[in-house]
Amino acid sequence: MSMVTASIEIAAPPQQVWDTVMDPARLVDWVTIHRKLRHGEGDPAHVGYRMDQQIHLRGVSVDIHWTLVECVPRELAVWKGRGPARSHARTEYMLQPTSDGCTRFDYRNEFHAPLGPLGALASRALVGGMPDREAMRTLERLRALMEQ
Repeated sequence: MSMVTASIEIAAPPQQVWDTVMDPARLVDWVTIHRKLRHGEGDPAHVGYRMDQQIHLRGVSVDIHWTLVECVPRELAVWKGRGPARSHARTEYMLQPTSDGCTRFDYRNEFHAPLGPLGALASRALVGGMPDREAMRTLERLRALMEQ
C-alpha cells in the first residue's frame, strides 16, 4: 500500500470549495492526473454515487471506477476506487473552515497495488515520490482556481 497526504489553505468558503471538488465535470480544472470523465451523472453529493475516471501517470492511462462511500456535505467525502488487475484506492477530501473565512483542504489517498507485496514493491520502484508531488500540484491548482 502507498499513502499520499497533502493539505492546503484556500481563500474561499467551504461551500464554494465543496461545490467545485464534488463536481465531476470540474475534475479537469484541478486534478493534474485527470484525463477524462468516462461516466458520472447527477448529483454526486450522496453515498452510492458512482463515476468512472481516466487518469494518467508516468505515461500510462488507467480507468478507475469510483463510488462515494461517505459524505458529509462541506466536510468530508470518501471515495473507494477499483482499477485494473484488482488494484484499489481510497481517497478522502476533508474540508474545515478557518477562523478567517478560508478553507483548509486535506487530501488523503491510499493505493493498493495488485499482486500483493510484489506489486507494491514494483509500484514504489516505478512511481517513487511522484504521487506526493502530483498531490501538491493538484492542490495548488485547486487553490489557484478557487482564488481567481
